[in-house]
Amino acid sequence: MSKTKLPYSADFLKKVKALLLEEKTKLEKELAKFAKKKSNSGDDFDTTFPDYGDKEDENAAEVADYVVNLSLEENLEKSLRDTNQSLARMEKGDYGICKYCHKPIEEKRLLARLTSSSCMSCKKTITQEV
Repeated sequence: MSKTKLPYSADFLKKVKALLLEEKTKLEKELAKFAKKKSNSGDDFDTTFPDYGDKEDENAAEVADYVVNLSLEENLEKSLRDTNQSLARMEKGDYGICKYCHKPIEEKRLLARLTSSSCMSCKKTITQEV
C-alpha cells in the first residue's frame, strides 16, 4: 500500500489525539470501578465478583451485578481497544485512512466517531446500506 498524504491539519490531529486520550482515560476509569486490569494484557480486564454479604438476597444481588458488569466490561474493553488502535494508527501516521479503499476519511466522520477506520462509502457497502 502506498502512503496517502493525509489532508488533515496539525491542529485537527492534535484535537483528535486529545479527544482520544480523554476517552481512553474515561474508559479506564469506568472499567476500574468493577474490574481489575490483567497484568501485561493491554486492554484486557477481569470483572471482580462483588461481595455484599452472606444473606440470600445479597447473594442474588451479587450475581445480578456480576452478570451486568461482565457485559459492560466487554463493551468498555472493545471501546478501549478501538481507542488504543486509533492512537496507534495516529502514531504510525495512517490515522483517518480507510482500511478498505485507503482514501482519507472525512473529518466530520472522524469527529463524530473518533475510532472510525472506514469511510462512509465503504461502511455502507459492508453493512449493505443504500
